[in-house]
Amino acid sequence: MRFEELPTPCFVVDEALIEKNLNILNGVMQRTGAKIVLAQKAFSMTAMYPLIGQYLSGTTASGLFEARLGHEEMGKENHVFAPAYREDEMDEIISICDHIIFNSFSQLEKYKAKALAAGRKVGLRINPECSTQEGHEIYDPCSPGSRFGVKRDDFRPELLEGVSGLHFHTLCQQNSDDLETTLNAVEEKFGPYLPQMEWINFGGGHHITRDDYDIPRLEACISRMQNKYGLEVYLEPGEAIALNAGYMVTSVLDIHRNGMEIAIVDTSATCHMPDVLEMPYRPPLIGSGEAGEKPYTYRLGGPTCLTGDVIGDYSFDQPLKSGDRLVFEDMAIYSMVKTNTFNGMPLPAIAVQMKDGNCRIVREFGYQDFKMRLA
Repeated sequence: MRFEELPTPCFVVDEALIEKNLNILNGVMQRTGAKIVLAQKAFSMTAMYPLIGQYLSGTTASGLFEARLGHEEMGKENHVFAPAYREDEMDEIISICDHIIFNSFSQLEKYKAKALAAGRKVGLRINPECSTQEGHEIYDPCSPGSRFGVKRDDFRPELLEGVSGLHFHTLCQQNSDDLETTLNAVEEKFGPYLPQMEWINFGGGHHITRDDYDIPRLEACISRMQNKYGLEVYLEPGEAIALNAGYMVTSVLDIHRNGMEIAIVDTSATCHMPDVLEMPYRPPLIGSGEAGEKPYTYRLGGPTCLTGDVIGDYSFDQPLKSGDRLVFEDMAIYSMVKTNTFNGMPLPAIAVQMKDGNCRIVREFGYQDFKMRLA
């Protein structure tokens, strides 16, 4: 099947572009000895797991279901962190995860003995209280009142016995200069405890595969922890694995007019790309410009009843008409894992574009997927 023959709406993941990203990440691993694992919260398309497993060290999870997915589908190192664990899930989590990271000393005290008895590596998440983000407070784990990690004032070194590593995660779509700033704060607040650790996890949010990312600075940060404290270093990016490696193909259903041209498409912002409304952001669209930049400007809106189900305003060289296809870029990360069926919207199909240019549909969804979700 060719790209233009795919049903719409449809997520398309480009195998060659995924592999390009993986080569960059694997290069960091080879040069530094650090381990990089896939944060499944950003990208959990299991059809790509065999390929990802050839390049990365494993997976990290946010709870039991992701932990099971990484264990079953990749079968390499399997890490997990949650703000708090359910008691009825903990035995299974311990049975399938290599690194179990706790968010508080109370959680550590509750489950540490059982995890250590199973031979698992136990970690503690710290909060270095170092915000490096601007405009995305919803994604800042160091914001006031954050649920994540132990602050220095609340640290209890007398309870560190059995803890082999510290974990921090403060970044979101950021460069390595912000990692360096965060690492300075980690050393300032928690440096006295690093010599007794075996490993440190830099968390996620590293846009390592972005064109302007400063990889030498990242590698210097890794080497700093290795050489100064003898630590094994982990990173757990999610977006970097599939950054700029996926598309959303949508069709124009109708042209409506209300003070401006409005194109109704079969893709919904609220159902199929909710970060457009949550972040918010304007997803890139092939062949388009900013509003007014090209001769014909349209507001692209979804088919749901939500008035704010709007993807954005785009301009084109030619007028849009019913049946036209539009292709949004960078749609593999987060959009795929956050889809929902509000208003009875069908979930987009999922396809892989292979290295030879052909596409294969991995999954299509129908009425039963909607019906049985709340049955």
